[in-house]
Amino acid sequence: MKALVFLLLSFITTKTFSQPKAIPVHDPVIIRQDGTYYIFATGKGIKVWSSKDLKSWKPEMSVFNTPPEWATTAVLGFKDNIWAPDISFYKGAYYLYYSVSTFGKNNSAIGLATNKTLNSNDPNYHWVDHGEVIKSVSGRDNWNAIDPNFTVDKKGKPWLAFGSFWGGLKLVRLSDDGFKISTPPALVPLASRNESGKAPNPIEAPFMFRKGKWFYLFASIDYCCKGPASTYKIIVGRSKNFKGPYTDKEGTDLKNGGGSILRKGDENWYGLGHNAVSSFDGTDYLIYHGYDSKDKGAPKLIINKLNWQKGWPVTEEI
Repeated sequence: MKALVFLLLSFITTKTFSQPKAIPVHDPVIIRQDGTYYIFATGKGIKVWSSKDLKSWKPEMSVFNTPPEWATTAVLGFKDNIWAPDISFYKGAYYLYYSVSTFGKNNSAIGLATNKTLNSNDPNYHWVDHGEVIKSVSGRDNWNAIDPNFTVDKKGKPWLAFGSFWGGLKLVRLSDDGFKISTPPALVPLASRNESGKAPNPIEAPFMFRKGKWFYLFASIDYCCKGPASTYKIIVGRSKNFKGPYTDKEGTDLKNGGGSILRKGDENWYGLGHNAVSSFDGTDYLIYHGYDSKDKGAPKLIINKLNWQKGWPVTEEI
């Protein structure tokens, strides 16, 4: 009898401690290679996590051991905390766009690194940094070169969506290899919280996703990074044209303050935001972070299934 009780208690204890825990991430994006999921997130050298099941995650090596040399020169005050990476597979390689900046300023830049594989045990694993893609300068530009999202139009041509506060979210054509912006750089306005684009204009983190005949634009509004005072929310709009205009369920243009709320804070989360959308085996997923109300507002990873009702996304727990 004692042996049976011991075995039962051991089973219960094992089950309790084997449950997956939300990992501490900020600004996550996800991709899959050879059955392994990889999350890239804001942090020193760019944080990386891997998983086989989207539930149990293990930390991997950071992308950069030392800060990119170009970035420390291009952005005064930047050290090694790299923001909001975006990962895509393009032209036979993994493209990782990333942001370098200092909080509250738009003296910022977006860089690019590429790799042949994401498996750090593969002998071909090696990140090659290609330096600056686009830069904003305080006092010159009313836009902020952070929060990149690589996307392609109907013809397969590469573009970069980006932006935070200031003049809102923008879209710019990239060179065909994706290493630089086109010349001359023509910025397409995507979204803003007000028509004038004047401060504080709390909108950032664009993510574009194509589903059927629609292009969807996801973004985050209000304020991140404040722990219990965070008010982050995820909004969405859609358009049949790649460049927009993107409108919400009420028909309001996202450039004029529109945006249907997809996720917002509740009793469990002070705020929710900075999302990515990915598809695996025919299922769409929404990946983002939330400020945990049960852990002093610490940012944690959240993954939901993304369903579609009447052409609009709806989240479901996994």
